[in-house]
Amino acid sequence: MRKVTLAILAATMAMPVIPAAPAQAQSSYHGRTWRDSHGRLRCRRPNGTVGLIVGGAAGALAGHAIDGGRNHTTGTVLGAAAGALLGREVARSSSSRRCR
Repeated sequence: MRKVTLAILAATMAMPVIPAAPAQAQSSYHGRTWRDSHGRLRCRRPNGTVGLIVGGAAGALAGHAIDGGRNHTTGTVLGAAAGALLGREVARSSSSRRCR
């Protein structure tokens, strides 16, 4: 049994190792900037999701308060849509445009 184990271990050591890709060919990610597979510098920017949610909630409340009719649904939905779009644009425009 011992000889079989040693033979298996020797065979695994003698197998050729699969060559790894060079470091430049591998894409890497380190925080806000990274290089893609073509070597171009990419930046991570916020997509405005938080602004969309907060703006939608604030717009729904404002639309409900402004709509004076019996059915407040229309004002709430329109206010939520407008607030969400406005909040998303504010969140995107307030972010930094530069890669560092």
